[in-house]
Amino acid sequence: MSQDRSSAAPSPGPLPPSGVDVDSLLARAQKPAADAMQLHPFYKGKIEVVPKCMVRDVNDFAIWYTPGVAAPCKDIEAHPDQVYEHTNKGNLIAIVSDGTRVLGLGDIGPKAAIPVMEGKALIFKYLGGVDAVPICIDTKDPDEIIRTVLLLQPNYGGINLEDISQPKCFRILDTLREKAEIPIWHDDQQGTATVALAGLMNALRIVGKRPQEVRVVFQGAGASNVACSRLMFAWGVRPELCTVVDSKGILHPERDDLRRRKAEFVDKWRLANITNAEGRTGDIAAALAGADVCISLSTPGPGTLQQDWVEKMADEAIVFAMANPIPEMWPWEAKAAGVRIFATGRSDFPNQVNNSLGFPGIFRGALDVRARTISDEMCIAAATALADMAADSGLAADHILPTMDDWEVFPREAVAVGMKAQEQHLARISLTAAELHTRASDIIARSRAITQYMMREGYIAPPPEA
Repeated sequence: MSQDRSSAAPSPGPLPPSGVDVDSLLARAQKPAADAMQLHPFYKGKIEVVPKCMVRDVNDFAIWYTPGVAAPCKDIEAHPDQVYEHTNKGNLIAIVSDGTRVLGLGDIGPKAAIPVMEGKALIFKYLGGVDAVPICIDTKDPDEIIRTVLLLQPNYGGINLEDISQPKCFRILDTLREKAEIPIWHDDQQGTATVALAGLMNALRIVGKRPQEVRVVFQGAGASNVACSRLMFAWGVRPELCTVVDSKGILHPERDDLRRRKAEFVDKWRLANITNAEGRTGDIAAALAGADVCISLSTPGPGTLQQDWVEKMADEAIVFAMANPIPEMWPWEAKAAGVRIFATGRSDFPNQVNNSLGFPGIFRGALDVRARTISDEMCIAAATALADMAADSGLAADHILPTMDDWEVFPREAVAVGMKAQEQHLARISLTAAELHTRASDIIARSRAITQYMMREGYIAPPPEA
């Protein structure tokens, strides 16, 4: 669905509104890639393993290893749930990828995917206090991926599937959620959908529209937008008022390509039959006419969304252009087209719809109650917590979500997720909201403090000067 355009200098597109320095904005947009090429080889990775127990002298190894370690081993053998008490399983997840759908780069392979998975692990630890291990596997076979994850699960409290191409990603997630005894999460699906839903909640608050009344266009029918549509429909958006557009146009049940391959593209066929009640045909331009909202997870831009298409949307239009590494259109193009609220997946523009606002807190809550799975209702609870925190600090067209600096959002999400898991009888242990909040806050604060301490003391070296 997407392709790598990051090496080419993006075109600024139509002239921006007066006062906008496009050259400066484009230079800022390209700077993270340049910095990454300098700092990745400097640090040679972003995570490492450090002890969490005391080592007063070498005699302590008799406790942590042989002969003392045999006692907890026998306790776990007799009482399997004690694995959560004697080991780090309850705070440890695996980030599993085959490297077939990495960011906007496509199928770049498992080795080239490692920097992304390490970055994910860093965010898990710093924002959620969750220990995460990248596992990039050398197979594209969905059955092998499923088998590998099931074989790994005794060691982990949860699994984060990442950057796996469609349509196999849907079957992998659905099968693992059915068979595994620990939470299996696909961040490209569930994570994107959760944060996008939170952004939509607040965007609709600002423009004064109700979810049951809005026409939403989902541009792109990959893993992310399939999940976005499912979660938004569960929240209250009416599918019959919405349209979904893939690279061949608007989905509808009369499309021959969909009818021929409906067994392969199960989710596309389902969406073709529950959306687009008015029977629109054509391309994205036809779909956008009169729409209230565009949720775009499509080919990286700019130019994937054209200004003249967006101009034909309804008044007070909302556009989320979330492709990586370049959004489907630039913010100044959207504003010139009359868009009221515009969001991207980037941190260098307002309204970043980024999975990092979701997965650290969601996994924190799921792990803290030892949840068996992460349900859609748990995701909606997390989205509500995200949206409410932004609302507490004052909503505006350029402030519909918290930022990653608002670290208090992650304990709030953890509470929402943990309480919903207990309500749905998906939790193995029971904790009050206050207990969940204290636990999450303490673990996250400790993780951040350790990182700051290591930087301050020089155990994490400062980056070289440019």
